[in-house]
Parts: sequence; C-alpha cells; structure tokens
Amino acid sequence: MARKIGEDKGAKSAAREFETQTGAGGELHQIAGSSGDVLTTQQGVPIADDQNSLRVGERGPTLLEDFHFREKIFHFDHERIPERVVHARGFGVHGTFTLNESLEEFTTAKVLTEVGEKTPMFVRFSTVVGNKGSFDLARDVRGFAAKFYTKEGNWDIVANNIPVFFIQDAIKFPDLVHAAKQTPDRGFPQAQTAHDNFWDFISLTPESMHMIMWVMSDRAIPRSFRFMEGFGVHSFRLINAEGKGSFVKFHFKPKQGLQSVMWNEALKINGADPDFHRRDLWDAIDLGSPPEWDFGVQIFDDDFADQFEFDVLDPTKIIPEEQVPVRLIGSFVLDARVENFFAETEQVAFCTQNVVPGIGFSNDPLLQGRNFSYLDTQLKRLGSPNFTHIPINAPRGCPVHNFQQDGHMAMSNPKGRVNYEPNSWGGPRESPDRGYRHFAAGEAGPKLQIRSPSFNDHYSQARQFFISQTPIEQKHIGDALVFELSKCERIDIRQKMVAHLRNIDEKLATVVAGGLGLSKLPDPAPAAAAPRTDLPPSEALSIVRNGPESFAGRKLGILVSDGAPVALVKALTQEVKQLGAVYEIIAPKIAGAVLDDGTLVEGKQKIDGGPSVLYDAVALILSSDGAAQLAQDKAAKDFVSDAYAHCKFIAYVDDALPLIDRAGVSEADMDEGLVRLEGPEDVTPFLALCGQLRLWDREFKVDLDAAGFLASQKNGSTDQDQEK
Repeated sequence: MARKIGEDKGAKSAAREFETQTGAGGELHQIAGSSGDVLTTQQGVPIADDQNSLRVGERGPTLLEDFHFREKIFHFDHERIPERVVHARGFGVHGTFTLNESLEEFTTAKVLTEVGEKTPMFVRFSTVVGNKGSFDLARDVRGFAAKFYTKEGNWDIVANNIPVFFIQDAIKFPDLVHAAKQTPDRGFPQAQTAHDNFWDFISLTPESMHMIMWVMSDRAIPRSFRFMEGFGVHSFRLINAEGKGSFVKFHFKPKQGLQSVMWNEALKINGADPDFHRRDLWDAIDLGSPPEWDFGVQIFDDDFADQFEFDVLDPTKIIPEEQVPVRLIGSFVLDARVENFFAETEQVAFCTQNVVPGIGFSNDPLLQGRNFSYLDTQLKRLGSPNFTHIPINAPRGCPVHNFQQDGHMAMSNPKGRVNYEPNSWGGPRESPDRGYRHFAAGEAGPKLQIRSPSFNDHYSQARQFFISQTPIEQKHIGDALVFELSKCERIDIRQKMVAHLRNIDEKLATVVAGGLGLSKLPDPAPAAAAPRTDLPPSEALSIVRNGPESFAGRKLGILVSDGAPVALVKALTQEVKQLGAVYEIIAPKIAGAVLDDGTLVEGKQKIDGGPSVLYDAVALILSSDGAAQLAQDKAAKDFVSDAYAHCKFIAYVDDALPLIDRAGVSEADMDEGLVRLEGPEDVTPFLALCGQLRLWDREFKVDLDAAGFLASQKNGSTDQDQEK
C-alpha cells in the first residue's frame, strides 16, 4: 500500500513518497520510491533491509558478516575521535580503474559490469611490522590496499603482495603481531622478524609454513611497489541478479613484470635511502611513467570448491593459476600523488567489509574476523565514528543518506527533526531492488569453537611453492632462513623450525641445518596431515620467471669522470629515455663532470651518495685519469664491487678497467654480464641485456653460501626433477 506523508511545517526537508511493506515478523519496511532518497551506509552502499540483522536461519545467531548492523550500532555506540598497529609505514597514491570485460554473468556490481567505466581509486602501499619511521626495504609482507570510489559506494580490497597468510583464524592475529613486533621488555628489534619471539611462535604454528616460504623468498624484499603483485588473499563471493553466488579471488598483476632485490642489497639500500620505495613511486609519477596493473579474477563455483585438494576457505592456501587461470578484466593506473601526506595517506581507512552490491563474503574465518576488527581499528586510529567524513574516506560517486548523527568530528548531520526510521516525516528509505543483498548461503550446525579438519594440511603447498622457484630463488629462501634463525638465541627454536622444513623439502632442511651448524637433523615435525608430494610446480609463483620483457621502468646509474667520452654518455642517456627507463649521473663531485668535448654533464649524485645498490644496472664511462683517481676512492670501488656481487649488468669502457680491477673484479671474474662499450653502437645490445635484470649464475661464484646449496643439488636430483 502506497501512501503520501504530510510535510512537517517545522521540518527543513520535505517528506517523500514511499511504500510500506510488512515483514514476516510484523515489522514495517518503508521502501523508497523512484524519486526518493535511498538509505545507505556511511560508505554510500544502498541498504536493502534496515529492520533485521543477518543471522543463521530464522532464529539463529547474528553474524559478524552483517556490516550494516555493525556500522550502525558502532556509530550509535560512539555518538557522544595514533599510528597504526600494523602497516604503519605506508605511501599512498591516487589512480583510476577501467573495466574492459563485464562480469555481469556473475555479479551485479556496476564497477565489474559496466565496460569502459572509469572508477577513481586510492592505493596505499605499506610494510607490516615496522613502525612509521622504519625503512622501506625490510624483509616483510607489503600491504597493497585499494579503495575504489564506485557509483554504489566505496569498495575496499585490503590486499597484500603475498596471496596467503600466517594464520587460519583471526583470533590468532594479536598473537602473530605481538610475536613479530619488537619485544615489550626491550623495545627491539624493530621492522624485522629475525628474533626469538617471532620464530618461537612460528615454530609452534604449523599453519604458517606456507606463508613462511613466501616471506623468506624474494617476494618480501621487492625492488619497487611498481613491480609487486597484489592479492585479495581470501575467497570472496560474487552475486548475480538471480542471487547465484560464485567464489572469486582478486589479483593485481604489474604490467612491467615482477622484480625484487638481493638481501645484501636491501641492507645497503636501507642505509643509502630508507625512503627508496616511496621515492621510486614519486619519481615514476613525476617523470610521466605512472605504474599500471592488470586487474584479474579467479572465479570458480561450489563444485570446484568441493573437489579442490584443499579448502578454499583456508587463507593459508592458494588456488594455482594452472587450475583456475586468472581472468584479466580491467586495469588501473596510479598517476596522481597526494596533495597532503597526513590528510590522505595517514588518514585513509580501509575496511574489508566495505563491499558493494554484487560482492559478498565467504566463510573464511580470517576474513570474518577482519570484517569485525577493521571498524574498531579505524575508531581507535582516527578517533571518531565519523572517519568517513574525512575527504579521502568519503564516497565520491554516490550520495550518502542515513540517520546516523553527532559524534566527535561530525562534519554533517541529518537536517530537520527526524533522525530515526521508520518515521512519519520523511528521509531516506530502504531499497530492496537497489540495496545490498547478502548471499543466501545455507548455514546449519551447532555453535562450536573448532578448526575444520579440512584446514589441517600445513606443508603441501609450502612444498609446492618451494619447488616452483628457480634454483637461485631456492637458494635465497635457504639464505633467508639461515639468516633469520641465526638471530635466534635459543637452539631449540632453530631445531623446531628445521623439523618443520623436513616436511617441506629435505634438501632445504639440510642446507638450513648446515648453515646453522646443527650437528644432526631433528626428526620431522609431527604433521596433522601427511605432506603431499604430487603437487606440480607453478610458474606463476616464481619472480624470475615473471620478470619484465625490457629495461623499461628501471634505472641506470652512469658513473662519469672528467674527460669521459661524450658520445657514449649521450648514446646511453638518449636510448634509456627511449626505452621508458631513467638514468642518473654519478660523478666525483655533485656538480658533474666535464666531458671530452668540453661540455658539462650535471651530476645527480656524488659518488659517495649514489651507491650502485640504487640502480638496476650501471655503466662506467670514465677517462683514464678519472679511472685512476676513482681507483683510490673506497666509495667508487664499492660502487663496482657491489654491482658485481649483486649480479647486475655492468657496461664499461677500456679506460675503466683499472677501477674494475681495484674493486676486486679480476680478469678471470669477467663474465657476460660485463659489457665492453667501444662506441655508441654497443649501447643497444647492452640495454637489451639489461632487460634480464640480473646475471644470476654469477651469484653461485661469489657467494660462500652457494657451496652448500650446490652440494645439496649434486647429492641426487631435486624433488622437482623427480616429478619431471
């Protein structure tokens, strides 16, 4: 029955036409008319039902998944506003998402169905463990949180650069973070996990073993935010117009390929430039080369979920791309820097429960817990339930209408006398047609505190990740484990971790035990489920196999001196620009150097302020006098020796050979990664070679730890070889 409500003469807002319906429990639902305002959440998401909370069955318990109820009661509780606990060190940037392929078959979300639609977005990259003032290149997970300002409200994908997590249930999150952070008695170490507390917790948490393989890999020391993948981690739901649900995992794939740094390199970068990642992203946008990612989805149905080897609700598991390929449906570019770091990057608030109609949740217990937790986190950080009034958090593509009022820092309140509903005055109403509808999953069973037995395989995918790496990446995982565990004072913690490694890869366990000086291998850790050895390698899990196709987006360091050949300097700088890469001139003095034609090339860095760790490849363009001078300089010798040790490609002129020799690179050490430049015609093949980024074979010659790794490979075929 439709009826028109008379206008209250004392009210500032006029009443609007709406329809009243009676629910199954006798409650009244006032439904918005075609011209009426629609009731929304603080994020601008339309509300379908404002009378009933979400529960299991008609008489079951209320679910944490009900983000509207949670927000509504949360705001009421705080009507009368610190540094983040995790992800404190972050860097944000604006961009635009463009949809290229519609998912209308699977979802009603306009952001995923309206092809060509451009959606503003904001992304915040971050480390997890370190405090706000820590350095960029810690060995750590990277946050990759994206906020989409859609026409149906804000949608947040609170992603990471690693697709799995340490724990399976959110109740363990405080324990994980406490163990990883600096210890409460001494306040250190900071921004690192190489200490007893972390590894004690991990050694007692077998479900962490898959994540440990990722964190000990080069994924945890990325070269740049621009060269990282992003993962939504959890299985979410897409919901179509008929109410049918499909599982989905979200992926961000960098168009310029994956790239990381070496551990020794990371340590030196943190000393030379602790803001390395921030500066890199700032400079890329400043130079007109903003980074881009493909936006992809893995969509699968309940039948696949039932047949998959592992539980799709387990956040410590992936679905290999060979089994469910990533479908690229759009892309986004990050091309606009913030105007004020505090107002935007520091005050932005991401919440996993911020979804739009057509996107829902699975019963992943970690996701369910995150949905509950994030709103409280924002209240603590930003001091008010009105954090959505802050411009960076406010919806942009849609109106916001509700009766939530007051509270600290309220920027707007409902106008007129009415601040409740249902009411007889006016204001926004529910919209079953346009409002958010939860996926109607059938739920039944007793209320229990229990972990599903389907979550009990803790080693098989950890092993799959390890055998999917190239030999050099496997070596780096072993190196990282030896380094981190060597910082543990308790031998029993080291032994327990090696016992876990025996369930992942016997040769890895042997290498780590040898690196730690353990006299014998401990027995394998008890396994709740026997580790599987039949899972095949997945190329998508390797960084080296998913690197760039060219040197585009990378940085060349050109070391010059007075009298250096101008023809080579010009050829290098011009071709680097044409490739879409950048360069910096490093010289004995910051003013630069006078080249052999009498022209001055300005310096970007002085030699002791521009170490080679800041560059992806280097060129030594020197005169004989300049090389002789620099051969006496410790910073110049480090420039060459570090570039060589870090497996970078090095271009040189003959006059630079004395510096190369004094840096400890003898004639016998010269390999195909050192490229002689006789003239400008040699620049093109050199830069083409640089597209490989590293000459990894060199590391097996220059690293003492390589001996143990190579020995383990020679003592029989690898597990991967056996599978082949």
